[in-house]
Amino acid sequence: MASINLLIIIITFLQILIIIFFFNTAYCNSMKSPSTVLIFGDSTVDTGNNNYIETLTKANYLPYGQDFPDHIPTGRFSNGKLVPDFIASSLGIKEVAVPPFLDPNLSDDQLLSGVSFASSGSGFDDLTTLASKAIPVSKQIKLFRDYIRKIKGIAGEEKAKKIISGSLVVISAGTNDFIFCFYDIPTRRLEFSVGGYQDFLLDRLQSFVKELYEQGCRKVIIVGLPPIGCLPIQMTLKFKNPLYRKCLEDQNSDAQSYNLKLSNLIDQLQPSLPCSKIIYADIYQPLIDMINHPQEYGFVETKRGCCGSGLIEAAYLCNPATPTCGNPSQFIFWDSIHPTQSAYQFLSQCLEIEILPKLLLHQSC
Repeated sequence: MASINLLIIIITFLQILIIIFFFNTAYCNSMKSPSTVLIFGDSTVDTGNNNYIETLTKANYLPYGQDFPDHIPTGRFSNGKLVPDFIASSLGIKEVAVPPFLDPNLSDDQLLSGVSFASSGSGFDDLTTLASKAIPVSKQIKLFRDYIRKIKGIAGEEKAKKIISGSLVVISAGTNDFIFCFYDIPTRRLEFSVGGYQDFLLDRLQSFVKELYEQGCRKVIIVGLPPIGCLPIQMTLKFKNPLYRKCLEDQNSDAQSYNLKLSNLIDQLQPSLPCSKIIYADIYQPLIDMINHPQEYGFVETKRGCCGSGLIEAAYLCNPATPTCGNPSQFIFWDSIHPTQSAYQFLSQCLEIEILPKLLLHQSC
C-alpha cells in the first residue's frame, strides 16, 4: 500500500511539472518584448544628458564610470551601469542613448532602440532645478515631443505610432524634490506639510503620465522613492559624528507613505487611460533589505559611499583627484547619494522578476 501511495505522489508531482512546463512555454511565447525603452527622471536614470547642458551636476569624468565598459565616464552617476542599462540588456536592446537634440550625431538605430530624457538633479517640482539648471521632468516631455517628430521622419507616421505604443516607459524621480526643496533646503516646507508636498508632487506626476499617454505611450513603469533617510548625505547632515550614523526614520517613513499614495494613485488612474498598463515599481523594499542584510548580497559598507570619505562627495566633489575604495562591489553607495553598479544590478533583477512580465504580457488596443 505504501508503494502505491508513493507512486501516486510521484505521478501527481510529474503532472504538476508538466502543467508548469506548458504554462511557462505559453507564457514566454505570449510575451512581446518592446523594441524601445524611453526613460524620464533624475540621476538614477540619466545616461549622460547633463553632459550637454550648463550645469554643475555632471558625472562625465573619473572616477565616475570607472567600471563602465572601456572605463568611460559617460555621465552616469555611478561607477558603472544604471538600471536602464540592465533593463535594456535584458530586453535585447543594445543601449540607451540621449535625445537627438542634445546629441545630433546619433544614428537612426540608436534613436529607435532606447532614449533617456532624464536629467541628474531633476524632479517633478520645477523649483528643484532652479539652482542646478537641470532639465525638470516637465520639460523632458518637450524633448520627447521632438523625439517623436524625429522618429516620424525616420520611420513614417504609422510605424512611429507603433514604436511609441510598444515602447517601455520608465519614470524615476521625486527624491531630489524632497532633498532640495523640503528636507535640506526647506523652501517648500514653508507652504506644505509633508503630506501636502507629497500630494503636490503626485499631482505633477499624474499630469505627466497623462501627457505621455496623449503622445501614445501605453506601457509605463513608475518607480517609487528609495529609503531617503539611508542616503549617506542625509545621515551626514543629521549626525556630525562620522562614527555614529543611522538611517533617518522620519524621512524613510515619509518615503513609504509617498509610495503608498503613488501605488493608490496608479490604481485610480489606470481605468481612465484605456489600453494602457501602468505599474508601480517598489525600490524601497529591495534597497532597505540590502541595507539591513548586506551580507546576503555581498555588501560590507552601507552607510557611506565608495568615493572619497563617502560622507559628502557627489558630482564635482567626486572627481579624478578623489580617492576611491578598493572594491566598489562591497559598497551599496558609490558616492554620498547614488548606488553602485552592483546595487543597481540587484534592483534591476527585482524589476525584471516582479514588473517586466506584467508589462510584456499586456497587449495594447
